[in-house]
Amino acid sequence: MLPHPSLTAHYADTKSKPEFVNGLFNRGAAHYDGIVDWGFLRSGAGYRRWTQKRHGLRPGHSVLDVACGTGLVAAEAAKILGSAANITCLDPSEGMLAVAKTKLAATFVLGRAEQMPFADNSFDFLTMGYALRHVTSLEDAFREYHRVLKPGGKLLIMEVTKPSGRIGEFLFRLYFGRVYPALTQLFTRSRAARDMMHYYWETMDTCVPPADVLAALRAAGLVDVKRIPLLGLFSEYLAVKP
Repeated sequence: MLPHPSLTAHYADTKSKPEFVNGLFNRGAAHYDGIVDWGFLRSGAGYRRWTQKRHGLRPGHSVLDVACGTGLVAAEAAKILGSAANITCLDPSEGMLAVAKTKLAATFVLGRAEQMPFADNSFDFLTMGYALRHVTSLEDAFREYHRVLKPGGKLLIMEVTKPSGRIGEFLFRLYFGRVYPALTQLFTRSRAARDMMHYYWETMDTCVPPADVLAALRAAGLVDVKRIPLLGLFSEYLAVKP
């Protein structure tokens, strides 16, 4: 299952998607943290830390942060764990990893969610922050998540979800589709940064509904699968490896 239909204005087919997405985030990596910080009203760091702790991250856990980007989720995990020694950060973008490496002394691996270079039963806790839309197959990614988690290990996926109500959808479209990319261009004076956030919007607009994500998690063999919606805008997907 695709997380969203192929966006053929940017790439020809699903096989071409990773190269396009990597290039997009490589070019915009230097601006990413600033854009996300003001774009979400400086609430992101506290929310990432609170959410991971609320869902069971504890000192002593081994953590895999998939599609870690610039390390925003992993940096908050390190505060909970007390260090980054047991954190592994995986991302296909060299540019994003380069930024992440300046923030914490974790283990950094270049790679994709659908084919991860880790042994079975390796991690207690697996996170993915706002990157589910960038994989090429939900089934492939979730099977890999199941494989690398230890029995009893927990999965936490944080994502932005388009509101279902008419007014909410209009405001969502207005902000993320128009205002956010325009302000990104204004503040950064970077076309690469603007293009990155415009693509961010396109994938949110066309993303599969939460019910499909939950079904794919169950199909991968994960249990205790659920979604916690927040503010009509955010989704926390949770699951456990039996």
